[in-house]
Amino acid sequence: MTRLGERIRSMDEGIGRVNQIIPEMPATETRLCRLLLIVGDRLQRDLEAIVTPYRINHSEFTTLMILYSRPDGSSTPGELCELATQGATNMTRIANALLKRGLITRQSGATDRRQVIIRITAAGRRFAQKVLPPMFPRIAEAFSGFNVGERNELRRLLGKLAANLDDLDSGVTP
Repeated sequence: MTRLGERIRSMDEGIGRVNQIIPEMPATETRLCRLLLIVGDRLQRDLEAIVTPYRINHSEFTTLMILYSRPDGSSTPGELCELATQGATNMTRIANALLKRGLITRQSGATDRRQVIIRITAAGRRFAQKVLPPMFPRIAEAFSGFNVGERNELRRLLGKLAANLDDLDSGVTP
């Protein structure tokens, strides 16, 4: 597997060549976008390597963690689709897989029987408490070269980028 540094150098060279051909290309912004995608892909692969031995995939794990982090441990399929960035069909598959393992329940809403409520079970909470701690050292080590101020600045800048992307979606110029 190619190391990230090599991928980034290759990316920089490629963007530089394209920028010579198309000078109006926003090269710095393009580099930042590609860098975020490359690093995000690596983080996702690291996560998948940790959760795969537990026979759960990334989208199932993300959905379970959303429920685990909720005060009442519940959500609707629509909310989970939004938060986990999944389509309705895939969310049905995810819920079925988690339900089959006893990690969630699926029931009708108390006030509206047409509404479906998905709730994490005690087994789902135990599962989360078992799977999460092995991730902590890897996450901490990934950011070990950053001081507290740099971590906060990175979070602030990524939040600012997220807000700009939301503005683009709503037609507002950032």
